[in-house]
Amino acid sequence: MTPADIRNEVVDILSDIAPDEDLSGLDDGKPFREQIELDSMDFLDIVMELRKRHRVQIPEEDYGQLASMASTVAYLEPKMRDL
Repeated sequence: MTPADIRNEVVDILSDIAPDEDLSGLDDGKPFREQIELDSMDFLDIVMELRKRHRVQIPEEDYGQLASMASTVAYLEPKMRDL
């Protein structure tokens, strides 16, 4: 997957988890939690959905890498390159 594909996939997952949020103006450099209402369970849902859809394993110690769209895409790119 390309970085653009990964970003689109993360936006799709976010839209499922937070359907009332407007994700069109998402700033890739800002933390998700500063832009949309996500609690810790929503965050775990993102991790679980990535695992379910793409078999991507994200260890708990790496959760901080998923704070913003830019850091999420950068973290996932090598893991999803061959998908």
